[in-house]
Amino acid sequence: MNLTQEFPRSPKEQMAGLVHIPRMKDKARAARDNTLGEYIYPCPLDEIMLEFLDVDSETFQHRACDDTEETLAAWVAGQCRHRSQEEKITVNGTLLNRQPDNPKKWESFYETRDKLNPSRKDITTWVDLIDLEEGRT
Repeated sequence: MNLTQEFPRSPKEQMAGLVHIPRMKDKARAARDNTLGEYIYPCPLDEIMLEFLDVDSETFQHRACDDTEETLAAWVAGQCRHRSQEEKITVNGTLLNRQPDNPKKWESFYETRDKLNPSRKDITTWVDLIDLEEGRT
């Protein structure tokens, strides 16, 4: 995947019942291929999911690069076998609802959002801002 020419999948897309995993796979593959562009792997949202999966970024990257979608989904499900459905819902909510955590980050967030579309005052989470930046609104 060449992220200098295309966008990774939306953080809202799911794999094995978890949001963000398909996007993380795209970024991990691009990082291996040195085509990450301005994206970051692992970024703070990636770190949330990596911690939930109890795996480091290098291990996930190897799986993302070497496994098919189906095999990766099965592996992710296996990593979560000890997690309850409530825990999965909670981590999905944590990621989807994550907002800037200090005034300086809010300022940057609003500046970016307002450059893209000043009428979109409904955009208040990182995931929604990502989708707005990448044209998924």
